[in-house]
Amino acid sequence: MAKRRVVLTFPPELTEKPITYHLVKDYDLAINILRAKITPGEEGKLVLELSNGSAEMIEKGLDFLVKQGVGVEAVSREIFLTEEECIHCGACTAVCQPGALQVDPETARLRFDKERCIVCELCVPACPLGIIKVLF
Repeated sequence: MAKRRVVLTFPPELTEKPITYHLVKDYDLAINILRAKITPGEEGKLVLELSNGSAEMIEKGLDFLVKQGVGVEAVSREIFLTEEECIHCGACTAVCQPGALQVDPETARLRFDKERCIVCELCVPACPLGIIKVLF
């Protein structure tokens, strides 16, 4: 089963149209909304995990979105961690339910797995140095 996490940016004129409905109906994709900020008449953001379709159907669905005027980006571009400033204290790992942030038991260094991240933002206030940012 193919899976892909994406950030969709909707221009103001598209926020009131049922565009994501077509991903389910026309492309047979399951969508899991991980994060959303949609207000009618304003630019909107939606973080989705697309699955239950072939990689080809996911690409076709994303192409449809682009043709409609929706911006499509990989979700990993939305997380920013200044690794060179990290002191590897592990405070952020305590709040990371999906396990995207973990301390490596062999090296005692923080590891960030972007594939597991759901952009919940709980790690941002947990970091004592303020070096974790969510660009959303």
